[in-house]
Amino acid sequence: MNMKFSLAILLTCNFLFADSLYEFASLENEKRFYNLIKEVRCPKCTSGSLASSNAPVSEDIKLKIVELIKDGKSDNEIKEYIVNRFGRDVLYDPSFDKSTYFLWIAPIFILMIALIIFFFRRKV
Repeated sequence: MNMKFSLAILLTCNFLFADSLYEFASLENEKRFYNLIKEVRCPKCTSGSLASSNAPVSEDIKLKIVELIKDGKSDNEIKEYIVNRFGRDVLYDPSFDKSTYFLWIAPIFILMIALIIFFFRRKV
């Protein structure tokens, strides 16, 4: 009984004295940080976000995001910084511009063609 009690105290002490990896002035800034790292891909990983990656480059980007948040930058300014540094592919949500028209419009055309074929095919 005594051994179980001391083990329980030891395990709960880890949680009580654990320190946050990233320090923020407000809860709002912390929420912004976690939303941003979910929206940005890790440049080294195949398809993981910064939130799911422990690669050194993703840890550096997370620290830079914390620094930019503390400097008072907006989410769009932070995303612009990351895009300028690593390219457009680093964001999960691509912008609607000249280079991504096909990405946004192709599914609509494919759906229209499929519906035309479905409704106007010959019945045999």
